[in-house]
Amino acid sequence: MYGSRVGRARWTAAAVGAVLLVAGCSSADGEGDRPAAQQPKATDPYWVNPEGNAAKQVASYLDDGDTAKAELIKKIAAQPVGEWIGPEDPEGEAKRYTEAAEKADRDALLVLYNIPHRDCGQFSKGGASDGDAYRAWVDKVAEGIDDRRATVVLEPDAVLHLVDGCTPQQYHQERYDLLKGAIERLKRLPATKVYLDAGNAGWANPDSLPGPLRRAGIDAADGFAVNVSNFQTTEASKDFGHALSAKVGGKHYVIDTSRNGNGPYTGGDPKENWCNPPGRALGDEPTTKTGDPLVDAYLWVKRPGESDGDCKGGPKAGDWYPEYALELARNTE
Repeated sequence: MYGSRVGRARWTAAAVGAVLLVAGCSSADGEGDRPAAQQPKATDPYWVNPEGNAAKQVASYLDDGDTAKAELIKKIAAQPVGEWIGPEDPEGEAKRYTEAAEKADRDALLVLYNIPHRDCGQFSKGGASDGDAYRAWVDKVAEGIDDRRATVVLEPDAVLHLVDGCTPQQYHQERYDLLKGAIERLKRLPATKVYLDAGNAGWANPDSLPGPLRRAGIDAADGFAVNVSNFQTTEASKDFGHALSAKVGGKHYVIDTSRNGNGPYTGGDPKENWCNPPGRALGDEPTTKTGDPLVDAYLWVKRPGESDGDCKGGPKAGDWYPEYALELARNTE
């Protein structure tokens, strides 16, 4: 998993215009043939950030005259991806993203990944210093969202690491309380949906998850999220999600399809086959038209092209990794 916040570079108007021309698609909202940065609202209501890392990479390749690589990265730049809220300015970031989304008449897709003792000291270790700091951070995120439309994926791996023993026992009750409190705070907002992370189809025993999910407040959430930052296929994720839904009151769920086009990697060290695995591909494009009444959306929660961690030649977690982005795009039909 990753949680590093990538800095926002200043662009010239010319660079932004270039990316909108290549990353946009013709609008289904009555805008004719004018280039647009957003996907058709009826099928994909989430906001495409025209200043995302993929869009910047498209502009850079165009500046270099490398249209072939620009076309490849356009596959990523044209789609809405999750905005992972950082620790320094949660209110400001949440406000900027939701205001930009509102201006485009779209919904913001936000990811909150700042739980104390995050990632069990692995590549994305960190998080808030303690429970009080986390509560204050969530409160600032909520203030930033305000009454604007947002979908929040809450704390990837936080519940799963309680179940698999990765998170030390002395932190369990606090984490349950923090997750439940975060759901309650966010659901006080008038236009915010919350999906609590619930692991992935590679988890061998979904029967161990319903109790912890309930303790973490799933009943008050809109549903749960599966396959965040993972590579399990969409069909496997549906099987997992349906089985889990039946055990938590029929809750709906969303699937991260950002990099699952070729399924999971099974080579190398099993403990690290999730980290920048080779041969992967982009998955189903983001949409709310999933054809399944329990699956509210396919989402690109993990931003394709950003590193899982400093493994297999990649930079630190969350940093843009252009070679990996190109590989994902090349492997996608």
